[in-house]
Amino acid sequence: GWDQPGSGKSYYAAPIGEITAETYIQDGYALTAYLKERFGQEKIFLVGESWGSALGIFLIDRYHESYHAFIGAAQMIDFAQTERLDYTKAMEIAKGKNDETMLKRLAANGVPPYYGKDVTWKSAVYLNYLTATMAQNPAIHNPGYNTFRDIGSSEYGLLDKINYVRGIINTYNHVYQQLYQIDLRKDHTRLNVPVYFFEGRHDVNAPPVLVEEYFTLLDAPTKEIVWFEHSGHSP
Repeated sequence: GWDQPGSGKSYYAAPIGEITAETYIQDGYALTAYLKERFGQEKIFLVGESWGSALGIFLIDRYHESYHAFIGAAQMIDFAQTERLDYTKAMEIAKGKNDETMLKRLAANGVPPYYGKDVTWKSAVYLNYLTATMAQNPAIHNPGYNTFRDIGSSEYGLLDKINYVRGIINTYNHVYQQLYQIDLRKDHTRLNVPVYFFEGRHDVNAPPVLVEEYFTLLDAPTKEIVWFEHSGHSP
C-alpha cells in the first residue's frame, strides 16, 4: 500500500498546492523503481483502485517496461462524466425514497463537476449518499472501507491519523478538479501490458458501464473484466 503525497504518512511529502496528477505519476514510478530494486525484479504487478486505477493506467502507459500486468479495481474512466452519473443516481435514489432533505441539498449544489474551494464538500453530498446506499444493499456482502479501523492501525501514529483525514479533504479539494479532463476512452486506448478490470457488479460510484465501453475500445496484449457479483465500489 502507498500513502500518496499529501495523505497519511506522506502528508508533508509535497505542498498540497503544488500537487498535480504528474506528481503522482512521478512518485508512482519512483516507488516502482524502488520495489524492483528491493525485490530484484525487472517487472512488478500493479494494482490500482478507484482514483488509483486511473493513475495505474497512466503508469503502465508511460512505463510499460516496468510492469507484468495491471489490475484496475473499480476502474475510473471519465471523471467528469462519472460525477454527473453519480449525481443523477443520487437524485434518483433520493426521489425514490422521498428524501426531501437530500433532494434540496443536491439541487442547491447543482450538477457537477465542481470547481473552486468547496469541491470536497459538494462532492461528498452525493458520494456519501451512494456509499450509504451500497452499504445497505443486501446483494453486497462487504460494503468496503472501514475508515476508523484503518486509521486506528498500528502503522499510524497520532499525527498520521490526523493527516489521514486532512489529506482526504485537502488533496481531494485541490487535485480532483484537475482530473475532469481525463477520459481514458480518448487518450489511453492502446496499452502494452495485460490489463484486468476487477468490477463490483453493484458499484454505483464508478459506473461499470463506462468500464465496459472502455474495454471495447482498449487494445492490449490481454484484457479481461472480472466481475465480483457481491461487491460494490470495493470488490
